[in-house]
Amino acid sequence: MDIDYRLAFDMAPVGLALSRQRTMVDCNLALCEMFGVQREQLVGQSFRILYPSADEYERTGARIAPILGRSGTYADERIMQRVGGRLQGETFWCHVTGRALDPKDPHAAGIWSFEDLSARRPVGAALTPREREVAACLMEGRTSKEIGKTLGISHRTVEIHRARLMRKYQAHSTPDLVHRLLAG
Repeated sequence: MDIDYRLAFDMAPVGLALSRQRTMVDCNLALCEMFGVQREQLVGQSFRILYPSADEYERTGARIAPILGRSGTYADERIMQRVGGRLQGETFWCHVTGRALDPKDPHAAGIWSFEDLSARRPVGAALTPREREVAACLMEGRTSKEIGKTLGISHRTVEIHRARLMRKYQAHSTPDLVHRLLAG
């Protein structure tokens, strides 16, 4: 059986991107549709354009590099932002998984998959970049101390952000907050 790998890449049911130094060198149709753009608008661009803020892009890159360096793979759920189309500027939850081709140089080259979670988990409130990061970690079941270590902030600062999230989502406890975050 002759397999056309280019066709398989282009028609994959999830967004795919090939990268070099955090720049997209190729992407598939599903990624373009997810972010509301044509391939030409993404190829050659930094992944930065897919993030709601430059700070989130920088912090995420710094956070994933050591993990990619150890295991060669990385996965998380984060809030991304649509680039164009009728939903331009909309933020949405996205499951992102990546593999470094050389774990010794994790950003040199890799392949990344993106799964749009918006159908089952809408973004329910306007959140700051740090609140988005704390929310993502809370949904992974991490404690304030673990989140603080991951994000490079004190656990007390995490608790302040968690309290703000609880007010925004009108949650009565952390489990209630996680439930509301998952429900949108």
